[in-house]
Amino acid sequence: MSAVYSGWIPFKPKPSVIPGFGLTFGLTVTWLSLIVLIPLAALFARAASLGPDEFIAATASPRVLAALRLSFVTSIIAALVSTVLGGFIAWVLVRHPFPGRRFVDAIIDVPFALPTAVAGIALTTLYAETGWLGGLLAQIGIKAAFTPLGILIALVFIGLPFVVRTVQPVIEDLDHETEEAAACLGASRWQTLRRIVFPTIAPALVTGFTLAFARGVGEYGSVIFIAGNLPMVSEIAPLLIVIKLEEFAYAQATAIAVVMLCASFAFLLAINILQRRMAASRVSGR
Repeated sequence: MSAVYSGWIPFKPKPSVIPGFGLTFGLTVTWLSLIVLIPLAALFARAASLGPDEFIAATASPRVLAALRLSFVTSIIAALVSTVLGGFIAWVLVRHPFPGRRFVDAIIDVPFALPTAVAGIALTTLYAETGWLGGLLAQIGIKAAFTPLGILIALVFIGLPFVVRTVQPVIEDLDHETEEAAACLGASRWQTLRRIVFPTIAPALVTGFTLAFARGVGEYGSVIFIAGNLPMVSEIAPLLIVIKLEEFAYAQATAIAVVMLCASFAFLLAINILQRRMAASRVSGR
């Protein structure tokens, strides 16, 4: 028997390059399942308790469609505004020293630390017709608070820091020598910006846009006070979900949440595909 087993070598798995990979991978999957996958599965399971006709009735009513349209349209517009403003702010903070720059840089992070309800109350007070900015806008016939414009202002307020903090490190790492070389070769500032600077920071801008949109589409606290919450006018989808929950219509609330989740996922997936194509075209262009 010893002769039979003398040539047998037990199988030994290759050691992992990363120490403790099996343990960390198991913990990652466990926490991901507990925090993300299981709640999402429960959400879809609760929505599936409705029949097809009931699901369509819960998600395709004029009030629900108006709320979904308002949430997604304002989130996209606010993300675009945040991307443009955030790009300019990040550029100024990095490239143009000025007195008080550190103070301005610190203010950018205020929406991160400020409770959303407090932000909503502050914005409502500021942009109401009796407020400082709201009074000035009212003089030219613009009503901000309690309108979709107020929702847009709140979403820009909470989405702007995401863009600034995403783009700012990329601008800091931008090579000045490349811009100087382009200027020595006769390139104008616009050509340098269009062909050198913008292609470099474009992926960061897309990422900032994605983060701002993802934050804005499900925002509740900072929007609820300034929106006005008029059905078919300024009622957002998260508020409608809360209303359904207060009415104990849990299945209808989860149905609206599922529609929002699927639409958001499809939109973010399209952005990720666009971002990968931009990165691939940039690499092939080199």
